[in-house]
Amino acid sequence: MSTLNLQDIPRVKNISKEDFIKHYFKPQKPVVIERFIEDWPAFDKWNLDYMKSVAGHKTIPLYDNRHVHHKDGFNQPHAEMNMSDYIDLLKSEPTKYRIFLWNILKEVPVLQQDFQYPDFGLKLMKGLPMLFFGGKDSYTFMHYDIDLANIFHFHFEGKKQCILFDQQQNKYLYKVPHSLITREDIDFSNPDFHKWPALKNAKGWICELNHGEVLYMPEGYWHYMRYIAPGFSMSLRAIARHPKNLSKAIYNLFVMRNIDNLMRKLKGQRWIEWKNERALINTSKGISR
Repeated sequence: MSTLNLQDIPRVKNISKEDFIKHYFKPQKPVVIERFIEDWPAFDKWNLDYMKSVAGHKTIPLYDNRHVHHKDGFNQPHAEMNMSDYIDLLKSEPTKYRIFLWNILKEVPVLQQDFQYPDFGLKLMKGLPMLFFGGKDSYTFMHYDIDLANIFHFHFEGKKQCILFDQQQNKYLYKVPHSLITREDIDFSNPDFHKWPALKNAKGWICELNHGEVLYMPEGYWHYMRYIAPGFSMSLRAIARHPKNLSKAIYNLFVMRNIDNLMRKLKGQRWIEWKNERALINTSKGISR
């Protein structure tokens, strides 16, 4: 089995706002906080059965691990299902279907009563608490978020593996141009270094998240998430503060995304294939210098 060059993400039981800013936000380093939310009602209440009871009637968008196609819209779901049926599926058998970016304020307002917006010293975007669900061995492709936000990722039920890289590792990751992903055919849980030799040079971070733990992902960090057991997470986010990241976020939202959508319409699948080929070429050039 091939293994990436990953160090364990630091873990703390709890942390003050001042220590978080000093030791993790300012140096832009990830951290897992183990016992930060034990006073939230969500800590005791939030599990798959509870979600089924409050949102079982909802029709939910689902995503799987199929590769990008030119006809796919930005974050366009691959299927839909009733939440009650989806949770039954999660609990009964492995499935690739995941819920991605599900806004709980909009969909299930009652869940707001179960958590608070924590004071980490960063202004959180209170309109965007997002839920993510997955079944055993389902995973997200390695990607970073379009707005390069600071992300606080709270996990519930089950266990989840998280692999992170900062933006300085881009030249080793086979980043696909005009997008937010690496090559989708890379298995980051067991990478083939013969096929993807540059990955041997990438330095990243790894952790396993358990129920009630929160992972801080700094601005623009790449992340690959794999569900070791069925479960779900909630992300809260704060706008990028570093000027370079903020300008990149604005570019991604208003320029890059529109260019990509236009080229998909004009060139179809040839655009996707060209981007994947450029990922190989650009990474090979980067490591040969």
